Amino acid sequence: MPAPSDFIWPGGHRLALSIVVNVEEGAEQNIRDGDKGPEPVDELSAVPKRPMRMHGNESNYQYGIRAGAPRILKLLDDHRIEATWTAAALALERAPELAARIAERGDEVCCHGWRWAHQFWMDEEKERDFIRKGWQSIERTIGKRPTGWLSRYLHTEATRRLLAEEGFTYHMDDYSDDFPFWDVVETSEGAKPIVILPYALDSNDMKFWLAPALTARDWLQYATDTFDQMHAEAMDGETRMMSLGLHLRIIGRPGRIGAFRGFLEHVAGKPGVWITSRARIAEAFAAAVPPPVA
Repeated sequence: MPAPSDFIWPGGHRLALSIVVNVEEGAEQNIRDGDKGPEPVDELSAVPKRPMRMHGNESNYQYGIRAGAPRILKLLDDHRIEATWTAAALALERAPELAARIAERGDEVCCHGWRWAHQFWMDEEKERDFIRKGWQSIERTIGKRPTGWLSRYLHTEATRRLLAEEGFTYHMDDYSDDFPFWDVVETSEGAKPIVILPYALDSNDMKFWLAPALTARDWLQYATDTFDQMHAEAMDGETRMMSLGLHLRIIGRPGRIGAFRGFLEHVAGKPGVWITSRARIAEAFAAAVPPPVA
């Protein structure tokens, strides 16, 4: 649903911009961790038909931690950007230096699962354990428990209820709008409202892996076109939220990082734009728009 006609983000802004950095590297499928097979996603689409470790693919992921993350962090620091890191908890456990840098910056960490794994196959008990292990791990690693959740795309009918029961205040698994909204779920303690903070797939850098011929210039053009349209609507009085999704191992490559730099340079200084974390966006929405139930 659209924003209320009188809704304005803090500071008088009309467009909230959320930079989302996914941290999944080290938490993907691997027979080392008891999985039946290796992670099938890489830039070559090379998937063996028998269970084995794919050392090349593992190193492809580790590139994100070793080389991609420093490039992204430098740009965030240079432009003084507050980001949200959607992190698979195990990935942060296995990358303590990155976890320390995120905590040092004071950025938000949103839980992207205990591991970077699908939960659609889980029964309720397993899913609750998966959710609980995720937020407890991030709380230990970062020093603050996450308030938001993003699944590995697929989730179950019980997910949102379980999140509310576990104390999460917002859920990202939605692509239906350019503004937050409330949902109400029936929990073991009665009806509970939870903020739905829509995400975006079309502007996500994952397109580089889905379409390897996509150039950094193509992605930058799409990202800036998206921003320009939403900024124009915001300047016309329509309050909006834009998400830009990134991955360490993807945008952090030398031939792609310039596209992220170009985007940050493009949006810098534009009037009416609030660049902030998803947690702050959810808090501002919840404070201004009453939930459907008390």
